[in-house]
Amino acid sequence: MNFNEIKLPGIDAQGLEKTYSLADFSGKTTVLYFYPKDNTSGCTQEACDFRDNYNRLSARAAVVGVSPDSIKSHRNFQEKQNLNFVLLSDPEHLLAEAFGVWKEKSMYGRKYMGIERSTFVLDGQGQIVKEWRKVKIPGHVTAVLDYLNERDFK
Repeated sequence: MNFNEIKLPGIDAQGLEKTYSLADFSGKTTVLYFYPKDNTSGCTQEACDFRDNYNRLSARAAVVGVSPDSIKSHRNFQEKQNLNFVLLSDPEHLLAEAFGVWKEKSMYGRKYMGIERSTFVLDGQGQIVKEWRKVKIPGHVTAVLDYLNERDFK
């Protein structure tokens, strides 16, 4: 299946729920970032970095966050952190698998499946033009902004 055709529930910046596909963002560059879990320290820092740079980012691209969390969890996360971009719920990992970010992970010797923190830039036609995998949070949003500014995406 083409990842642009996958439909997922999500909430917009005002907390309104609707079903999205990446095709909804066609015609605009999109920063699509995958993160493991709402309200955890790393994911909160990353989301807040996107939030704090939203005005600079939104001049160049739409910002969309994706995790396996429920809409209820996303709504709580969004309200608590005052997030100003779309969050998609991917509990069945459809989009995560399509982008190859649903991976086997290991913690304290225990293996489990989860999201590999990753960010993708999609052009207005929905094609991947840049990707960052195994993202380290400090400085990441700045790197995304630098990439968008260098390429003059609008």
